[in-house]
Amino acid sequence: MTIELAMTRLGMLTPSSNTVLEPLTAAMLQELPDVSAHFARFRVVKISMEADALGQFTNAPMLEAADLLADAQVQSICWNGTSSGWLGFDTDLALIDDIQRRTGIPACSSVLALNELLERMGARRIALVTPYLPEVQTRIVENYACAGFEVVGERHLDDPGNYSFATYSEAQILEMCRAVATQAPDAIAVFCTNFRGAGVAETIEAETGITVLDSVSTALWKSMAVAGDDPRRIRGWGRLFDV
Repeated sequence: MTIELAMTRLGMLTPSSNTVLEPLTAAMLQELPDVSAHFARFRVVKISMEADALGQFTNAPMLEAADLLADAQVQSICWNGTSSGWLGFDTDLALIDDIQRRTGIPACSSVLALNELLERMGARRIALVTPYLPEVQTRIVENYACAGFEVVGERHLDDPGNYSFATYSEAQILEMCRAVATQAPDAIAVFCTNFRGAGVAETIEAETGITVLDSVSTALWKSMAVAGDDPRRIRGWGRLFDV
């Protein structure tokens, strides 16, 4: 008789051109052999405020990808991308609702998880680090202002990506975080799931005392929680896993 091991299976919806998210998530789960992450892609090749770029984030292809994750009997499905930062946080709320009704599986998103962590921390003054174009960055800042957060510092790289976001090193992101830390925010948000921010969290936190909320990390934190597992089991990737 075959006995199936007890596993937590996490489903991740992933932009097609993202090459950071999967290996980074696997690295964070390396010490947890009973947790696995599974990825389904849909086409995203450009991040801008142009109509063709915005049209990549309609729910239909994301829901088709969620259907494929459901075949793997995952215990959570996460939209592991940051599009609601410029499209509006309500787009993630609507997507999560659609995924849950369609698949019957608890769903979440990296951005809503980040926002939840900000609320739990009481962090109202935030800094924003991204690879995005100025017009995308401006829209994100505006959406956070509407939600009651003040962006007191920001750095962006003026890149329309998405594939190219993965070409920036941790060292470059570390310097961007150090720059915004001078504004004494309550938290630093590294806001892109194809950006190598998770690995710098502990360094910045040790240097400045400021919590770093990387969007790949926030997605994993919430995915584990809604799957019924304890994200505090993840160690060595920053303070957010203590929340």
